Amino acid sequence: MTRLGIALLHVLYRLLPIPALGRLGEGFGLLLHALGGARRRIGETNLRLCFPELDAAARQRLLKAHYRALGRASLLEAVAWWGSREELEGLVRLEGLEHFERHLGQPLILLAPHFVGLNLGGVRLTLLPVQFASMYKRVRNPHIDRMLRHARSRFGGSELIARHEGIKPALRAIRKGLPFYYLPDQDFGGRDAIFVPFFGVPTATVTALPRLARITGARVVPCVVRQEGEGYVVRFHPAWGDFPSDDVESDTRRMNAFIEAQVRQMPEQYFWLHRRFKTRPPGEPPLYD
Repeated sequence: MTRLGIALLHVLYRLLPIPALGRLGEGFGLLLHALGGARRRIGETNLRLCFPELDAAARQRLLKAHYRALGRASLLEAVAWWGSREELEGLVRLEGLEHFERHLGQPLILLAPHFVGLNLGGVRLTLLPVQFASMYKRVRNPHIDRMLRHARSRFGGSELIARHEGIKPALRAIRKGLPFYYLPDQDFGGRDAIFVPFFGVPTATVTALPRLARITGARVVPCVVRQEGEGYVVRFHPAWGDFPSDDVESDTRRMNAFIEAQVRQMPEQYFWLHRRFKTRPPGEPPLYD
């Protein structure tokens, strides 16, 4: 079934202009929202926790907008999988590149939160004349996993590190001078994590960002992907000053606060269908069914 879906997407990519494919993706997202299911319940729980000031109807509108944005990004993965260099450059533009280029040749970590255009942005970066390293979590479906890894490596600009390999390959890559495209904002359990606020909710958050920066002397440059109009923008922010500090908890709070501020600017584009609050402090009941 998955291979049939990939083949259908390939046909749609060949037949439709990219803007039309994106609009079709929005419709696909709305269909998924209408079908409901466990993922929709996860999204509803996350938005209830993060936006208690909104009433139920407003949160449903936000969740529906999220599905629309997610559906668009999902079908536009076709450009990452099969598109030409020119098509990808036309779909995803770069802003603030000077903040990135300023630190090339030095240890560098790109902080990339989980917005829906994350994969498109990551593949777009591989068009630069720079080799990157990026960490990825294997997808259970082997066909999708294969396509995602193909997209990240098809232009020859990325060294992929599986999350289960741990921190050592990331350290080696950073020390070699490879910019490390790092995604730290999901719940990976209690190991190497502390509870710090995210939208006011105590959230299990890995402390790898300040630890990697301290061990390697890397600068941290936030790299945020945003859907704008028919395409996407990868926006590099200035490198963080005074990071890391001598307080890992303070540094981890700073990371979450930055991500939260970005989410508030485009809440429909953050990936809400992940059990971000699955791991709870001792004694707290689970938040998901």
